[in-house]
Amino acid sequence: MTSNPFGQVLVALVTPMSADGEVDWDDVERLIDDVVTHGADGIVVSGTTGETSTLTDPEKIRLVEVAKAVAGDRAKVIQGGGSNETAHAMDLSRKAEQAGADGIMIVTPYYNKPTQSGVLTHFRMIAGATDLPVILYDIPGRAGIPIRFETLVRAAKHPNILAVKDAKGDFAEVSRVLNQTDLLYFSGDDANVLPHLAIGASGLIGVTANIAPRPYRTMIDAVNEGDLHAAQEQHKALEPLVRATMTHVPGTVSTKYILHGLGRIGSPRVRLPLVGPEDAEAALIEDELALVRGIDGLDLSRFRPDRNAAAGGALPKVHGTTR
Repeated sequence: MTSNPFGQVLVALVTPMSADGEVDWDDVERLIDDVVTHGADGIVVSGTTGETSTLTDPEKIRLVEVAKAVAGDRAKVIQGGGSNETAHAMDLSRKAEQAGADGIMIVTPYYNKPTQSGVLTHFRMIAGATDLPVILYDIPGRAGIPIRFETLVRAAKHPNILAVKDAKGDFAEVSRVLNQTDLLYFSGDDANVLPHLAIGASGLIGVTANIAPRPYRTMIDAVNEGDLHAAQEQHKALEPLVRATMTHVPGTVSTKYILHGLGRIGSPRVRLPLVGPEDAEAALIEDELALVRGIDGLDLSRFRPDRNAAAGGALPKVHGTTR
């Protein structure tokens, strides 16, 4: 069995921004400290939830540096996002390693839709560019293609490829890969964290954990101790919060909206083409939140949503570029 160098409760961190769309580094520090203090032992920066598509490479590397400085020995820092250009992803991984990252997450090449041979070559080249442990990110809904079973089996032979973040939701395939390789699995779907753990996943990389990391810590600890009932109680308590966060608008948008309403970040701003929730969408999020009960560490009586502050999206001063 492969030892786990990543942690178990990993937060897919949002990137807090000011109203003009620039990264709010003070809020970044506060949010990282908050989630680590309340149970996270891993932070994934500049992933999908962190708006990797609209961050510059210097911003991505600074996120690694800031996360390392704040988390210290309390949590691992994983550089997420990658690129659908192999050379760019290799360069970004090297820079992340130099900045102190503890691991790399490599997403399936999106938009250009390579064959599985191309996907495997992409993974191997990036994994070989550093000495860091690697999580492959299987998310066909965004990438347009899956990582097929045969590709995962072949990728598992690379010494640096140790894990998969699964947002595909094919539990039979997860079980098959776990049976035939030493790969670790992390749930990449907030609604399916407990089902993933039940069939042998090592942890989660979660969006809702930005808002409430403590119940995920409790769930993981319960699973580790074989206490299914306690894990189920956390799963049930989290269900309406997960629904509020993950079903009505992109998870980044709703998470920032909720965090801002709780006073934990200074602005709910996202970068275009993402925009804040429209009134009808905000109402759905708020209705789901009204159903949340009994989540340790989350006091929604303090929730003060600001739809006007969340409206629209921002253009940053410097756009993200491949080169």
